[in-house]
Amino acid sequence: MRLAFMQPYFFPYLGYFQLIRHVDTFVICDDCNHITRGWINRNYIQNSGRPLRITLSLHHASINRKINETAIADNKEKILKSIRHTYSRAPLYRNVYPLIESIILNPDPGLATYLEHELKSVCQYLELFPKWLRSSSIDYDRSLSAEQKIIAICKQLGADHYINLPGGIELYKKENFSTHGIQLNFIRPGNISYKQFGNTFIPNLSIIDILMFNDKTACSKLLDTYTLM
Repeated sequence: MRLAFMQPYFFPYLGYFQLIRHVDTFVICDDCNHITRGWINRNYIQNSGRPLRITLSLHHASINRKINETAIADNKEKILKSIRHTYSRAPLYRNVYPLIESIILNPDPGLATYLEHELKSVCQYLELFPKWLRSSSIDYDRSLSAEQKIIAICKQLGADHYINLPGGIELYKKENFSTHGIQLNFIRPGNISYKQFGNTFIPNLSIIDILMFNDKTACSKLLDTYTLM
């Protein structure tokens, strides 16, 4: 069984969904500490050919507070206004905006459950159906190092193959996983491009950008554009 373990992000980039596509079980890390200035509550769309950051406001976010202990503030209409301003002329706007709007307006006040709903909703649109789990529901030793935590979770869930994004290369060693009978690989997203209003292509934007310019067939092809290391 192939497994991935990631913090939930706010409309993450394509590589995150490539990872979801490649695994059988996706564990949302909801009981780890919030990382400020990371991707948990912000991402980039575009505006006039330049990246534009959108940020979901939070109540008293802190590195000493877990993701599932963090609450959302209310700047949802501001985010939606930015999305409408940027993408109202995009070819898939009429199809995609209602989905994005319903996700952003989700009234759930908890950051972890709000982001879980977002990820599942986008995956349903993309026809990605892994088994979903939250790390808070798994019985494992939370005092272990990051690498040993992942190994413990794999063993607890019966996973023999752990997949991570390239950011994990410096954290996890294949030989340490292999000792426990677990194969470790990393997904490296390929070089992609698509038409963005005729502007110079801006890579690694939020999945929102991809959905606005690519129909489901094109999205499926983009999701397959990666290598396994």
